[in-house]
Amino acid sequence: MLAMIMGLATLVGFDSAANLAEEAKDPYRSVPRAIVGSVIAAGVLGLLFLITLTVAIEDIPRISADGSPVAAIMRERLGPVAERSLLVAITIAFFGAGIVVMVACSRLVYAMSRDSRFPAYRLMRRVSPRTRTPIPATVLIFALGVVLMVALPGAALLKLVTASTILPAVTYGSTVVLYLAVRRGLSRREGSFDLGRLELPVAICALVWTLVALFVLVTPAEALTPVVIVIGLLLVGALFFLGMLAFGREALDAEPGDESAFKH
Repeated sequence: MLAMIMGLATLVGFDSAANLAEEAKDPYRSVPRAIVGSVIAAGVLGLLFLITLTVAIEDIPRISADGSPVAAIMRERLGPVAERSLLVAITIAFFGAGIVVMVACSRLVYAMSRDSRFPAYRLMRRVSPRTRTPIPATVLIFALGVVLMVALPGAALLKLVTASTILPAVTYGSTVVLYLAVRRGLSRREGSFDLGRLELPVAICALVWTLVALFVLVTPAEALTPVVIVIGLLLVGALFFLGMLAFGREALDAEPGDESAFKH
């Protein structure tokens, strides 16, 4: 089960391409290809890397007990220089991933604010005339991340990180369920990415995989606190949605427009 969670962590983040669709050229073709391509690349390269590491292990109990097994394998097989080079590469990769997540989250805030569905939406939907980017939304996400890192101790921050693995699985599953419910009424754009006859089987397989992933994520005893965090966040979201129904129903009745403040 832990091994599957590692796989989930490897394949999380492909949806960031969708969050930047409004700034992409020909998004109806390029964004789906980017999502599929990133999943295939991460899966193939990650599998090859894991196979190589596994074959390179000489003493499994000792490596398993090490605080950084991958670094230990690299150090034993290729020496300390290769180990440090790997750690530098991992640091750069995590920094890049953090930047991508921050950018993607800021676009989510912007999109909801543009449609009047986010707190302080008049501020958060502002776009810089010079950079054509949502500066207030980006600053909000950056500041929130800094506050959480400074305010929370290491153990609590780790629980929050684990919760951030469960929550996307819930989001993915909800998106697939919604798609299956309304797919017959969706319009088709000529020339856009299309799975053809594989569309429905892929959607069903995605839903089954998501349900299995959720089961794996929430069943361990250590997942109790992250599950409580996720439930709390969902309740806050539900309360906000009810507030929108009561006081901002006009924003929910309107379909988000196709116009974007970004320049493609």
